[in-house]
Amino acid sequence: MATGGQTIGTAGLLAVATLAAGLLVTAGEKAGPNDWLQEMSDVVGNTDYEGTVIRQQMGDSEALRIIHKIVDGVVHEKLISQEGNGLEIIRFGNEVHCILPDSKKVLIEQWNSQSTLFSTLPSSDASFGAQYNLRIVREDRVAGRAAVLLAIRPHDEYRFGHRLWLDQETAFPLRTELVGNDGELIEQMKFADIHLGKNIPASDLVPSFDLQSFTWYAQPAKRESVSIETDWVAADLPPGFQVISTTTEQLPGAQSPATHIVYSDGLATVSVFISETQDKAIANRASVGSSSAFSVKKGDFQITVIGAVPAETVQRIAASMHQ
Repeated sequence: MATGGQTIGTAGLLAVATLAAGLLVTAGEKAGPNDWLQEMSDVVGNTDYEGTVIRQQMGDSEALRIIHKIVDGVVHEKLISQEGNGLEIIRFGNEVHCILPDSKKVLIEQWNSQSTLFSTLPSSDASFGAQYNLRIVREDRVAGRAAVLLAIRPHDEYRFGHRLWLDQETAFPLRTELVGNDGELIEQMKFADIHLGKNIPASDLVPSFDLQSFTWYAQPAKRESVSIETDWVAADLPPGFQVISTTTEQLPGAQSPATHIVYSDGLATVSVFISETQDKAIANRASVGSSSAFSVKKGDFQITVIGAVPAETVQRIAASMHQ
């Protein structure tokens, strides 16, 4: 083949074909929605970043400045409220210091979640089965960056839908939404600005206040849960939900341990707590943001079901629990 007076031989053609194939593979690395989700899970756990986040829940919104750094696989993070009393949250792995400057208090808590902002994101090993439809919707822009919008739509009313705007270059989640069955926006997290892969000095992660005069309060250490077998079952589980763990736990203020059964459909997770009935009144139903709870008394036991699912789901599971 002649080009500009020069001839490309067989070796040259093979080289061009190899280069073209490599470009196609690179461009198609995240061709499907599952590929995007896998890369999203990897980047959330391994990327340093700094930005401003707007979080919205039940019509209320708050602005947070977040500085996030991974050091030897451990999360180091600082969240600063941009409104109100200037609350700061400093995180070192699972230990979290909530700093309340107006009352000069520091609350020490233990968090098991690996993500402060993205607790509702599907994990890399999420299995959607026949309960959800996962697809790429369109290209978009968030915080001045090119993004790809993914939609996870449930097939029934027993779980929420998700919309994820992933950075086109890195698959980092720039915006996430939790959506009800009627299209109602339940929760939203959106970056107004973000710097990905930024070199963050350790000094940026220390508290903004001198804490010498602050009073420190430590959350009581949670007793480790113990795996058990139980006769309790749900006779009317929504389609797709299965038992993933059964443990016994000592709940705060309870006189005896509670049985804790966790159900999941591969994306949504529901916890069932079964304990001996207390003298206090039982609250039947409660919903805060994405979390729904329903309690019922059965014989000598109180059953409480909690999960980031619609109220109908926790009520259906609670009503069908029996031995």
